Amino acid sequence: MRATITPEKLAKYFAITEEALALARAHVNPERAAHADDALDMVARYVADARHFERQGNAVDAFAALSYAHGWLDCGARTGLFLVRDSRLFTVDDG
Repeated sequence: MRATITPEKLAKYFAITEEALALARAHVNPERAAHADDALDMVARYVADARHFERQGNAVDAFAALSYAHGWLDCGARTGLFLVRDSRLFTVDDG
């Protein structure tokens, strides 16, 4: 069976990534702000790339770009760039 990236699935992952990005921006670790800003810049660029691919009708590359964006967010959360505790949006503990 071949997996398909439907418009609904792509919209779901845009929403999750954009929600996580907003939360990360709101909870930057002030002691690591310069590194956090670099990571947030990369996330924003990958989300912009994903939108570009979506407009072109290229759901596969859009989904891949979103995956990279969210990977940067998860890395920032795990390494303390973003002080977040939301296991729905990040690979962190809720506590």
